[in-house]
Formats: sequence, structure tokens, C-alpha cells
Amino acid sequence: MSPTPVTGPFRISVDATPSGVALDVTHYLSALVLALAEAASEDGPSLLDDLVAIAELDRSARHQGRDSHATHERDEAVQSLLDELVDGGTLPVYGGEVLQLADTLRRAVAPRPIPSAREAGAA
Repeated sequence: MSPTPVTGPFRISVDATPSGVALDVTHYLSALVLALAEAASEDGPSLLDDLVAIAELDRSARHQGRDSHATHERDEAVQSLLDELVDGGTLPVYGGEVLQLADTLRRAVAPRPIPSAREAGAA
């Protein structure tokens, strides 16, 4: 089981990977999906129009490049939607959980000893 140094308002778990860490922000993403579902139930056509416009801007942005007008428009449209749905898309971490997260991240990326062939079970 992965450590969960942040328990609220959104849980964040940390898993060590060979090249760093993987942050599990499923709890936050669930809140985003629920906010999208609620927005769709309130005004589905408007939400769909916004999402289609973002998809079109994204296609243009990929074609035109990272510093194109389409990229900036897409980023602004996505940020506007995030502002409306989930307080801008930031994950708040409060109090002692900030230190717990930092400690968990430090432990996850700390060098680990490599077992010798004999310790790993080779004969």
C-alpha cells in the first residue's frame, strides 16, 4: 500500500518508481469528474460546446506549436473551465500534511541499496 501523506481535502498518495515517484491524485480527479457531471446536468449543451471548442483549439495548438495563439487560447479556455469547476485546478495541502508530503517524497526518492546477488537469492 502506498503512503498517503495528504488526507484532505483531497487525498494524495505517493508510490516510488524506478525514476522518481507517482502521485496518486485520484480523489481530486474524481471531484473533477463529479463537477463535470453536475455541470452537464445543469447545462449540458453549454458544457459540450465548451469542451468541443477546447478540443478544436487543442488540435490547432498541436499543429501550430507551443507558442501559438491557439495554444494560449486553449490554455485560457481550460483554465476558465477549471476555475469554474474545481477552484482553478489547484490541490490544497494544509498544515502538517505539507511536511508529511515532503518527507514522503524525500523517502521515496532516497537512494536504496541494491541487493547483492547472494541476498537476491542467487546461488
